[in-house]
Amino acid sequence: MHIHPYLNFDGKAEAAFLFYQSVFGGEFIGGISRFSDMEGMDQLPKNEIDRVMHVSLEIAPNLKIMASDILPSAGHVLKIGNHNYISLDVDSKEEGQRIFNALSKNGKVEMDYQKTFWGAYFGSFEDQFGIGWMINYDLEENES
Repeated sequence: MHIHPYLNFDGKAEAAFLFYQSVFGGEFIGGISRFSDMEGMDQLPKNEIDRVMHVSLEIAPNLKIMASDILPSAGHVLKIGNHNYISLDVDSKEEGQRIFNALSKNGKVEMDYQKTFWGAYFGSFEDQFGIGWMINYDLEENES
């Protein structure tokens, strides 16, 4: 089993995923599909026709994040809130710091990336696109 976070945006999916690709690297699986690529979508308002229908970014083997834009003309409403996060367990505290710094830029930090009482380095924030992230590195024995 694999768990792949799927995110929704209100017209910002492409910008968000280009940003995420700049942080993590990786490749878009199948490119970026737009609503304009689908038959019968020519009736969409001009400001929605080029929205992202689906994007998938593979950031590591068996790990990808996916997304789409909502269509307000179809009655979709984006509700950004604190109901979900993407939680990343990283391989080193240095990588955790790098990812935290890059993704939290222009965002809202909830907890700085720091050593915690539960034996990890941890930080949480909302990125510039309203997505919640948690970065965690579990300390090895005798590591500080």
